Parts: sequence; C-alpha cells; structure tokens
Amino acid sequence: MNKKIVPYLFFLLLIALFMGALYVNTSIQSPLISFLNNIKVKYHNTIEYIDNSINEHFYQAQEIQKLHKALAQYQNQKLQMQAIQKAIQNIENENNTSLSIHPQTSLVHTISYQKFGDFNRIWLEIPDYNGSKIYGLIYKNYVAGIVVPKDNRPLALLNSDIKSTYAVSIGTEAAPGIAHGNNGKNIIVSFIPTWYNIHIGDEVTTSGLDNIFFPGLKVGKVISLSKSQGYQRAVVEQYYKANQPSYFHIIWRTY
Repeated sequence: MNKKIVPYLFFLLLIALFMGALYVNTSIQSPLISFLNNIKVKYHNTIEYIDNSINEHFYQAQEIQKLHKALAQYQNQKLQMQAIQKAIQNIENENNTSLSIHPQTSLVHTISYQKFGDFNRIWLEIPDYNGSKIYGLIYKNYVAGIVVPKDNRPLALLNSDIKSTYAVSIGTEAAPGIAHGNNGKNIIVSFIPTWYNIHIGDEVTTSGLDNIFFPGLKVGKVISLSKSQGYQRAVVEQYYKANQPSYFHIIWRTY
C-alpha cells in the first residue's frame, strides 16, 4: 500500500467514526445541533434583512399594491368578525351569560430537523417560548402537527410523528376520535365509537376538545376503515404535505 494514502485513509476513518457516534449518541448531537441552530437562526435573520431591504428599495410599488389588496381583505374580514361579535353579544345578553373568546396565533420560523434523517420533528424559533403546554401548529390553513417542549426548546411534532396526537371529529355526525401519526404518509384516527356512521371520503377536522386547536380546522379525508376492540379505526390522507416548510402558524390560545 502506498504510504501517502495511509494518512488519508486514517482521516476518513476518523470522520466515519465521528459520524457514527453522532448518529447514535444524543449527548454529542445536542451541543452540535444547538450550535448549528444558532448559526441557522443568524443566517435566516440576515437573509430576511437583505430581502426586506431589496423589497423596500426595488419593489415598493408592487408591494404597495399587494398591501392595498390585503388591507381590503382584512377590512372585509373585520366587518364579518364585528358582525359575529355582535351576534355573540346578543346571545350573551339573551341568556344572561358571558363567553370568553380571545384566540391568539402567531407566525413562527423553522430552524432545522431535530435529528438527521427524521423529517417529522423540527426545531422552531419562538422568542419567549413557554413550554408549560402543548400548542397546535397550522400550515396554510391545514393542521400540521403540535409543538412540545424538548430540552426547554420548542419542538414541532408533525402529523406523521407517532407522538403527535390531538382530538378530531369525522364526517357529518362529528364522530369523535384521536388522531396520531405512524411515521408514514397517512395518519390514523383511533378510538372512534362504533355507533357512529362514518364513510370513506368523510372529512376529518379538529374538534377543539383538547384545547390545542380551534374546532373545524381541516386535517384530511378517510381512505379506509376497520374495527378492533370495540372501536372503529380510520386511515386518513392528510392535507398537510409541505416538504420543506419555512414557517408555521402556532396557536397560543384557542378561546
């Protein structure tokens, strides 16, 4: 063997051993991923600053037109919300009661996958994150998953993740069930009572009974049904199908 090749082989062997240890040893992964996440956050912030500067100087007219259209839509939605608010107030007055409805959402930025090769778990950038509860995650009006605390940081568990669970309703009868992932393309809804009539093609939406999501958010459609241990089980084709999402909406409060 050529002696000049030996140092290169030794170097490649060290790299292979390091990558192997990185994959199986979370104590090595954690500080490395944390370091990479900090770099990615600074990178994203720099790119956003540059984009905003370019838009400000070169695309002002186009942006103003978009903002005018968006403002018109928001004004229309505001009028509709005012009408709904007035109807709620009338119901409260007629029934001598009060309803506390103050939902809260915001836009959050993705940073990186939690672990190499696992596309169902994503670190999020959330300033002033409070890990005292589970939060709902939405992407383009579709349910994307939930947010849980991990090492005091916000971790997104997307729909396909086994530990991503939330309450749903199915079909016109609003059959209750619990949606969860199975590390596959589709998701599962379990514990559906047998006395509900559900069918293939029924739409699955959030029920809002878990205090994670608003009721009525779209999850997917039923593609197959089965029965086991006194319950029905549905396989659901999920609507959320983003490959590399950059942003999500997080639900801080549902009421």
